[in-house]
Amino acid sequence: MARRVHAARFLGRTLSLLAACAAASGCGRATPGPCVVLYCSVDETVAEEVIAAFEKETGIAVLARFDTEASKTVGLVQRLRLEAPKPAADIFWSGEIFHTIRLAGEGLLAPHENAEDLPPRFADGQGRWHGFALRARVLGYHTERVAAPPGRFEDLLDPQWRGRLVMADPEFGTTAGHVASLFVHYGEARAEELLRGLKANGVRLVAGNSTAVRMVATGRADLCLTDTDDVYAAQRNGWPVALRYLGHGEAGPLAIPNTAALVKGGPNPREARELLRFLLSGATETILAASVSHNTPVRPEVAEKFPAYALPETLPIDYALVAARLPAAIERARRILR
Repeated sequence: MARRVHAARFLGRTLSLLAACAAASGCGRATPGPCVVLYCSVDETVAEEVIAAFEKETGIAVLARFDTEASKTVGLVQRLRLEAPKPAADIFWSGEIFHTIRLAGEGLLAPHENAEDLPPRFADGQGRWHGFALRARVLGYHTERVAAPPGRFEDLLDPQWRGRLVMADPEFGTTAGHVASLFVHYGEARAEELLRGLKANGVRLVAGNSTAVRMVATGRADLCLTDTDDVYAAQRNGWPVALRYLGHGEAGPLAIPNTAALVKGGPNPREARELLRFLLSGATETILAASVSHNTPVRPEVAEKFPAYALPETLPIDYALVAARLPAAIERARRILR
């Protein structure tokens, strides 16, 4: 019942904001106020905190379209491509970086002034996207069934973990980026060897990261590949799940930033720049670190306020190279793991 009420409220908010945006975009009706259209692959409960703070500060209404768990990010990316001749969105806020880089390369994102206090590692050289608020790929494990969880990706191939590991379908979300990063970090031959080793060790594919964590919590698996925020969600529910940062050889875990970008040709450019400014601010990193997602801030002055969510030294990866390898890596993982 509560879910139906929430859905009805969201539908009502969406319809009213659609009317507002149509009016603000010159449809001939009285303009009720400025608005901006946001496509967002971040979990709705987390994003709504940021949206509410932005609306309160600026008076600009946000019409947000979210993605499903099963098709995280990919669904909105495909929509942006289809709408390219006449964009409906102003801002793309993604929970990952690789598809954002690909959209920029396809000419679908517009340059924006660099956020000077963001590390260069998390910014496009042409200003078409900016990264902030990190999550990390981790190993989630059942605290009562696993005494000593493996610490490196390679260790998952040990026979003691046979049939005990689950992971999300590598076609979507952060799992796709993680798989592609294996090909960049280890090289093609070793990456395929690792994936074949997972298959031989009985890895099971599920619909998404949250499903993988739920399977661990309910004893249907002992280990899962997932993201930090999904483990934090499990712990909030009181489930017996903990995380271990998963290394790659001698390197650390893969860090995945949020990204935000202007959609080229979006209908509300002035409001879009205001929203992008807010998303790239220290205020948003503070909200996300304090939220149920507990993203790790990339700004040192914000990160020092949240030491509990500090990451170890992360995998030194070229995100653009991973993005370039994404389609081929997904196809290879599909053939090997299914």
